[in-house]
Amino acid sequence: MGLDIREAYLDYVSKLWDVRVGRQIITWGVGDLIFINDISPKDFPAFFSGRPLEYLKKGSDAFKFDLYLNVISMEFILIPFFERDNLPSPPRFFIFDPFSQVKDREIKELETKLENTELALRLYRNILGFDASVYAYKGFFRIPGVRPDNPESPTKLTLFFPELAVYGASLQGSVFSGVLSLEGAYYDSLDDRDGDDPAATNSQTKFLVGFQRELWRDFTAEFQYSGEYMHKYGEYLETLPPEFPKQDRFGQLMTLRLTQFLKYQTLKLSFFAFFSPNDKDYMLIPEVRHNITDHLWAALGGNIFGGKKETTFFGQLDKNDNVYLVLRYEF
Repeated sequence: MGLDIREAYLDYVSKLWDVRVGRQIITWGVGDLIFINDISPKDFPAFFSGRPLEYLKKGSDAFKFDLYLNVISMEFILIPFFERDNLPSPPRFFIFDPFSQVKDREIKELETKLENTELALRLYRNILGFDASVYAYKGFFRIPGVRPDNPESPTKLTLFFPELAVYGASLQGSVFSGVLSLEGAYYDSLDDRDGDDPAATNSQTKFLVGFQRELWRDFTAEFQYSGEYMHKYGEYLETLPPEFPKQDRFGQLMTLRLTQFLKYQTLKLSFFAFFSPNDKDYMLIPEVRHNITDHLWAALGGNIFGGKKETTFFGQLDKNDNVYLVLRYEF
């Protein structure tokens, strides 16, 4: 039992610039549940157990400055308190753990000091009817690296957060009576640029192509294709511990979202699917939502996981299928 304050901030608003200080939800990029330039921490157990979608994003204690000019606008973010991703873990979730026999685990939390402050910058403007943005981020991976004391027969694991820089861009606008989304980024793994540290993630290039269109009245379909290319792949293979599953040099992920509104848009039928062509694993999210009043709504849905191997991202969650029921009053 605990108290989770998701948002609590102070705003100062003027004609040309705004300032926000406090805990806030930061959302960047154009992907739908695929995060490339989005720097914010995530709560995956909340998402995998059927909580409302906004609970996937965790609040960041940050300073945000927005500047609005005719030529270009800017968003600058300073985060002094690092917040890691919340990952699924036992006993609530069944997951694959190559070091399940090792119980001695230490997490090296990042100290709150100047050199550990996260910095992020977004420049954006409209170009020929498209919303265009460029991004830069300097901080840390939010999923920890795992370093065993002995690769052959480990007795202790040290979890740490490698340094990371991200440089990216996105573009979104109307094309062929729909919405086209393009996004890409280079993940510069500052602690493992040589690619020979198995405990740290290699540098990667990521991209996303998405298209959304209303096919008939109140029915919308959206498809996304994303890829991740690992740099220094040969060095990664040479240093990969035998207990770890091998990643592909080029990983792929596709998504499909179908949405139908009925009864004057008070009834919503939706379906979302993740599928990885590399890993042959998937996650399916069917949901029915009914707006009972202007302030009260109910939803019934499920999370269905599957895959051929228990070592892939969704395949390891195969035993975690669930059904959820939400009743929510908003004011």
